Amino acid sequence: MNLKASVPMSSVRYLLKAVDNQGINCDELLESLELSRAEIEQNSYFPAYQYGMLYQKIMWLVQDESFGMLSGGKIPNGAFRMMCLSIIHARSLAHAMYRCSDFYDICRGPTIKPVLIKKGRFAMVTFAPIESTEADITSLVLGESQEQLRTTLSMWHHFFCWLIGRRLNLKAAYFTCDRPNDLEYYKTLFQSEVKFNQHANALVFPSSYLDMPIVQTEDSLRGFLKTAPYQLLVMVDNDNSLKSQVTAMLGKDFSREMPSAEEVARGLNMSVSTLRRRLNEEHTSYQSIKDECRKEAAITYMNAPQLSINDIAALMGFDEPSAFFRSFKKWTGMTPGEYRKSEGFTKMTKSLHR
Repeated sequence: MNLKASVPMSSVRYLLKAVDNQGINCDELLESLELSRAEIEQNSYFPAYQYGMLYQKIMWLVQDESFGMLSGGKIPNGAFRMMCLSIIHARSLAHAMYRCSDFYDICRGPTIKPVLIKKGRFAMVTFAPIESTEADITSLVLGESQEQLRTTLSMWHHFFCWLIGRRLNLKAAYFTCDRPNDLEYYKTLFQSEVKFNQHANALVFPSSYLDMPIVQTEDSLRGFLKTAPYQLLVMVDNDNSLKSQVTAMLGKDFSREMPSAEEVARGLNMSVSTLRRRLNEEHTSYQSIKDECRKEAAITYMNAPQLSINDIAALMGFDEPSAFFRSFKKWTGMTPGEYRKSEGFTKMTKSLHR
């Protein structure tokens, strides 16, 4: 089944180049996921779910959960889970961000950590050397690629969104690198002003978000970790339509109540009537977008063999698995069990376990 969420092929090529530099045979890696270099060279975009599985396999192979991101060193497998457990009970987003920074100070491997800076009405997450490192941040990020900087800021942004169960609307995203050729993708990904050749790599957002509670629990964390880094890699389709902006605000986490049309309109600085009119001009509606997002998320999770159907029901926000069964059949014409017995799912499962 063709899922719409995708990433630019440049991201895939960057990932494979980094793998090549690690001495790993990329052709064998791609073959294990039933992919080929020819497919990657011929296409412009790559399915987000496959990208997540590729990323997950690479992190396991190189034993580094910070692969492709700013860290200044390797972060051992299992460290992300322990960081999540250390912040999941934080009293607010600000408290969780401070704990993230503290965790990096004691985690063996990295030399760079995220730091929170609050300035009046706005707050900023940027990066600094861990306490045991004498080097300055400029020398630590010198020469890092545009892809690495974009991936780092995007994944941290999406992680913070997941923690509070809603999209954290940015004021701006700052990059130390030169302006890239695919500027529009940056604007779509961050849904904010994007600036380059800045003195720091940073996410800027209203400080009011810092007081928001952490809505995730250890139960929801288990399902999240099984699909990581999928939810952290992509949240929007690659276009600048209003539909894409609404999809971005809905995110990929459906374990919590979805925002109302009024909340979405307010976040986009327009009235509900304007939102409905403009979506109608794009031949869609807010309800249709919600239904489509939930359907795509359900199919994505069903394609993850490590998730049980009960796990998926919880990730989708259903209190009872039976309610998820009914909804999934309405969306696809098949029950979850029938879908997992289908030829396409069986083929995918075999390739992922090679």
